Amino acid sequence: MDCSCVAADIAPPTIQALCLAGPTASGKSALALALAERVPVEIISVDSALVYRGLDIGTAKPTPAERAAVPHHLIDIREPTEIYSAADFARDATRLVTEIRARGRLPLLVGGTLLYFKALLEGLDELPPADAAVRRRLDERARQHGWPALHAELARVDPQAAARLPATDSQRIQRALEVWQLTGRPLSSFHTTKTRAAGADQTGAMPLFSLEPTDRAALQQRIAQRFDAMLAAGLLEEVEALRARSNLTPDLPALRCVGYRQAWQALDEGWPIATLRERGIIATRQLAKRQLTWLRSLPGRRVLPTDDAHPAQAQAWAAPLAAWLQGRASQPGHAPA
Repeated sequence: MDCSCVAADIAPPTIQALCLAGPTASGKSALALALAERVPVEIISVDSALVYRGLDIGTAKPTPAERAAVPHHLIDIREPTEIYSAADFARDATRLVTEIRARGRLPLLVGGTLLYFKALLEGLDELPPADAAVRRRLDERARQHGWPALHAELARVDPQAAARLPATDSQRIQRALEVWQLTGRPLSSFHTTKTRAAGADQTGAMPLFSLEPTDRAALQQRIAQRFDAMLAAGLLEEVEALRARSNLTPDLPALRCVGYRQAWQALDEGWPIATLRERGIIATRQLAKRQLTWLRSLPGRRVLPTDDAHPAQAQAWAAPLAAWLQGRASQPGHAPA
């Protein structure tokens, strides 16, 4: 691929970057790589799991060959012991957009962590940073009483947040209770005091395209196939290696990622592989459902419908996207109804 084109050749002048979102297993990475064959891009990962070193199989991390073919950013930038927040992402992505454009290429932001997209495109709420001590106390209470009990507690102090969270969403329940304990204010109250991040897109210069399946059952089948492939590639062995590190515990954000959480628990409790497979697939399907809900809340997105019975269809959007970016065709996809 010839990457010698100048910026004016690769996008309408008002576009600073292109955003590509979608639920897990929808074909985002395949589409990004197909687009890179037609347009000189550099990929900025929008994935809260890919930032961590050592989490490769369960995150479907791009292969060394893929990363050699197309520059990728915000992958393997943190140890699993470290925190990487939406504010960190917005700052890093803003810097990278400027640097990539200066090289005459188009920044292509690709991933399924919708909070990161929201932080970059809409700005951030002024929330307190994570507090490790508070989280440890909440984890201990959850081990004793279960997350449904903590969800009931959240319903008493922040009924608005509790109403939109299932009783099994431990990560978000913990965060809402953490904010309450640190500030004395419900998490929902911060959503009315949003401030703009430095890179917040106020001009539409970062259009968001969303790969969205037309066949939910087919997406669920692809999720199952993908989890089976991860197990075959050595997901359990990867988690065993992480468990062998004395500084890693399952309450770290990195190890709460779907797949890793279930594999760690399977090794703790001696689950048969069939149980791990079942629970991992269920958790991934729940993740995809949450991602689709988030996507529908993002204003101005362009939907790229896909029939997930044919995985190559996601890649087929590369040609119309490239034609639009090069000024040869109208904007692909459609606005949501």
